[in-house]
Amino acid sequence: MNAELFSATILLILVLDPFGNLPIVVSVLSKVPAERRPRVILRECFFAYMILVAFMAGGRTFMQWLQLSDESLAIAGGIILFLIALRMVFPHPDGVFGDAHGGEPFLVPLAVPSIAGPSALATVMLMASRDPAHMTTWVIALSVGMALTTLVLLAAQRLQAVLGERAIQAFEKLMGLVLTALAVEMLLNGVRTFVARLPG
Repeated sequence: MNAELFSATILLILVLDPFGNLPIVVSVLSKVPAERRPRVILRECFFAYMILVAFMAGGRTFMQWLQLSDESLAIAGGIILFLIALRMVFPHPDGVFGDAHGGEPFLVPLAVPSIAGPSALATVMLMASRDPAHMTTWVIALSVGMALTTLVLLAAQRLQAVLGERAIQAFEKLMGLVLTALAVEMLLNGVRTFVARLPG
């Protein structure tokens, strides 16, 4: 593995944040039958992977067609992440994503925005747009990162059994605090860039 592929893989693992998604997976799948959870996780990770590959290949063009800027993506992503973080820090009866029915997730909220979140989507688009000649390297890095993320999420229930529900809840609150800071930073960066581009 060359240095470029290694650094890209590490970067994508960080933005996919498999360990940070553990509490979300446990919470969202709490009412899904235990024997079906691995299949749901595999399906959602596959959807997230395909979405990220699509954004890597054509996300920049799609945003240009819709006349969307990087700033709008950052601001919208920051607002969504902030709302999710609030529910992680202050638990709500309907769960982190407001699913009062406790049904099986489909695309939302596991594939998007938990795994293929704003930071991951922005990262793959930037990697592809800055150096399109190394697209094969970026796809390999994304594949390795998603494979590791899938393995970690498949072990979510086992980790919960080892650590205990209180430890998972405490970890969820901690990650909620971190996610709040990341959301605010993303929002501020979007606003800062937008203001800097204003005339005069």
